[in-house]
Amino acid sequence: MFRHDFDATTLREYDIRGIVGKTLSDDDAFAIGRVFGSIVARAGGRVVAVGRDGRLSSPELEPRLVAGLMASGMEVLRVGCGPTPMLYYAAYALQADGAIMVTGSHNPPDYNGFKSMLGKKPFFGKDIQELGRMAAAGDVVPEAQGSERSVDIAADYVARMMQDYDGGDRALTVVWDPGNGSGGDIVQRLVERLPGRHTVINGTIDGTFPAHHPDPTVAKNLVQIIAEVAKQGADLGIALDGDADRIGVVDNEGNILFGDQLLVVLARDVLKAHPGGTIIADVKASQVLFDEVAKAGGTPLMWKTGHSLIKAKMAETGAPLAGEMSGHIFFADKWYGFDDALYSAVRLLGIVARADTDLSSIRAAMPQVTNTPELRFDCAEDRKFAVVEEVRARLASAGAQVSAVDGVRVQTADGWWLLRASNTQAVLVARCEASSEAGLERLKASLVRQLEASGLQAPDFSGENAGH
Repeated sequence: MFRHDFDATTLREYDIRGIVGKTLSDDDAFAIGRVFGSIVARAGGRVVAVGRDGRLSSPELEPRLVAGLMASGMEVLRVGCGPTPMLYYAAYALQADGAIMVTGSHNPPDYNGFKSMLGKKPFFGKDIQELGRMAAAGDVVPEAQGSERSVDIAADYVARMMQDYDGGDRALTVVWDPGNGSGGDIVQRLVERLPGRHTVINGTIDGTFPAHHPDPTVAKNLVQIIAEVAKQGADLGIALDGDADRIGVVDNEGNILFGDQLLVVLARDVLKAHPGGTIIADVKASQVLFDEVAKAGGTPLMWKTGHSLIKAKMAETGAPLAGEMSGHIFFADKWYGFDDALYSAVRLLGIVARADTDLSSIRAAMPQVTNTPELRFDCAEDRKFAVVEEVRARLASAGAQVSAVDGVRVQTADGWWLLRASNTQAVLVARCEASSEAGLERLKASLVRQLEASGLQAPDFSGENAGH
């Protein structure tokens, strides 16, 4: 009889993720398949698409996942090694009832995990906790004999993305850095189809990530692509995370475009086809983004951080575009509403190719503010949400202008500051943004006072003014 206990630390808000050989095993992979397959079966489905990234442990975990799905009677469509968004695309194109990606995303090489969707919706939060409960209780459908077959969706995925390239024949010079992640092969196929001159660095899929860590939101991981953009005299550089669902962008002068700045560029274009459309961004995004969306005729909506939460809100509001500071960009305009760095890159290249100026000029023309980077600091799991609530209550009683969409975001004459609890770690996250250095210091002081009132020390503000 089937029954399985997961390490509690692996059942996270957005996915199941752990350290291979310590908190995550082949048996966990089988159990995920066995229970997820049971959930699909009980919902009346029987087809599940499965993909994997380029991590060293993925070729071992994927077959065990497939075995678990088959034991629940599923027909498993194995799309092989590739980016997470290619699996999401496969779920739509192949009309699957569910999909699971074996990926450690941008975590260190010894991590791995599983991202899932049920039907066309993200599988997260309470869904993941319920999967853990069902495994522990042995609550699965009777064992059955499923089937599996390999499906090569890569060419179809690339062709579908190219349908939406709208930059004409202008020959851009572009540098790509997949970071030795699972997007490497698709990038190579894309650049063969796109007009212009393309250079791909770190394009070989290698789970040891020999060049640098595959997280394009960390500036030190972009040093190599910035140098290559300068060397090639390129129009821009595009970096991907380990499973290509997050994007990093560098302009022609080597400046990093942060997630919210990139969203401004994309939103202006999308709003031409969707006047008054809702554009969603997470609470960590700059006020500049929300103001620029409104200026472009859109309806800005601030929402909770987390790719699954953003996707759900997009479906609810009918938003054509959304994004997060972390580089997740979601297109529902012409696309399927999931986060896809490769598709976002294709759309961005179209915008740059059609523009009458370069990307650095577009970036420089945005209102300039000064801000802290995202500040993450330890706070006990049983205190993190309580601290945020204490801060919110004190600010409310003092008459402050507060948004409580996700944590506490406080608006003042100087700008704003944010304090929220991480959904995935025992940490608090803070950020401050002002129109001047003096204003930023006042915001930081206000944040520190609130933390101290709840018995916490000030975060380390070093690396501040990663400003934009």
